Formats: sequence, C-alpha cells, structure tokens
Amino acid sequence: MARGKLAKFKELDTLYHVVQAPFGKIPESDFYLKGKWASAFFKNNNPIILELGCGKGEYTVAMAAKFPEKNFIGVDIKGARIWKGAKHSAQQGMKNVGFLRTNIEIIGKFFAPGEVEEIWLTFPDPQMKYINKRLTSATFISKYKDFLSENGIIHLKTDSNFQFRYSCALAEQNNFEILAKTDNLYESCLLNDILGIKTYYEEQWLSRGIAIKYLAFKILNKESYIEPHVRIEKDGYRSFGRIARE
Repeated sequence: MARGKLAKFKELDTLYHVVQAPFGKIPESDFYLKGKWASAFFKNNNPIILELGCGKGEYTVAMAAKFPEKNFIGVDIKGARIWKGAKHSAQQGMKNVGFLRTNIEIIGKFFAPGEVEEIWLTFPDPQMKYINKRLTSATFISKYKDFLSENGIIHLKTDSNFQFRYSCALAEQNNFEILAKTDNLYESCLLNDILGIKTYYEEQWLSRGIAIKYLAFKILNKESYIEPHVRIEKDGYRSFGRIARE
C-alpha cells in the first residue's frame, strides 16, 4: 500500500466524525450507534440523510453546508477517498456531517427502522453485469426499507443511461411513487441548489457532453421487490473503474 494511503488511514482514526467498521469489525449484536446516530453521534434530534458510495465526500459535505439543520453521513469502503471530505469538513469544524467507512452490503447493521429520511446515490457504478450489486436493485432496496422512514426518499444522480433506465423500470415495476425524473438534469426545470452540486466525476462527464440523469422516488414497504424484466442497452464504457467510453 502506498505510503500516502497509509498516512490517510492513520489520520482517519483521529478524526472526530469518522466511524470505521468494515467487514470483520462488526459485532454479532447491534452496532453501538444503531438508532442513536442523531443523539449520540451528532448530539441533536435532526433528520439523517445518507450518501451511499460517497467517494471523496464532495456531495455529503456540500449538502451539509447548505442544510445545517440536517445531519449527513457519507458511506464508502475506500478510506483514502473518504479522507478528503472528512479532512475538509473537520478543518471547517462542521458538526452536521460524518463518515462511515464500511461495506454498503451490510448497511442495515448500522441504522434502526425509520432512522434515515433520505438516501442519495451519486454516480454509483451501474454494475451492468451484476444485478445484485446495483445500488438500486431489489436486493439493496430491501436493505434500505429496513431503516428508511415512512416517507423516506431515494435520490439517484447518474451519468449512466443504463443505471437510469434500469432504476426507472424497477420503480415502475414495484409501483414506487416517482417524485422526479429527467434524463437531462441541466436542461430540466428540476435543477436547484442541491442538484446543482457537481462532483469531480460529474464535471468529467459534463465536459464530455454526457447528460446527467436524476430520479427521486419513495419505496413501498413490502416483503420483497421484483426485478424489472426489460432489456436495456448497455453504456459504452466499462463498468469497473468507469474510465473509458466509446
């Protein structure tokens, strides 16, 4: 491992608002902050919003700056990525933002029923080959259901036409309430302060003339969810790494 990454991992342990709990560090019993994030971690009673797969934490930190009356948690397994947003927010002394380094596959272990009001999925890997790894798949929706509030909202912001069309199809298949949908955010009437936040990767896609898509929906509380039976044309870039487009 590069020396720079080792230094970042070490510094993460010293930051007041970073919790590290990847696979292997989760106890059999409930995680100690489950159901207590607002009171014990943020020390307030404000609503909690998650960004899953937060990367460098750009969106998490920007949202927290815009909405001091809400609590924001960025979740990612890559500590070297989280470090940037965690370091910046710590330097700013922000009290309504935190980071959780863990595997999203076990996200349900960290939050109690109704504890989270919104989930943001910003430019997730579309996982075109592996359905169950898609962050908007029926598998992950089942996990979110266990801790989203009754009127909880899931937001998807993506450059991937495949991810967008798949997520729309899944929402329609399961009769979710679609609150907003556009295949070209910056040419739509939906654009606002929070949707206008641009991450490093979003700037890249926009510079290449790739339209940004946005979908917001509420899920139904059901025992299980159904995958859509539709054929969707794959994006012209590699899913892993997201570094090349045809």
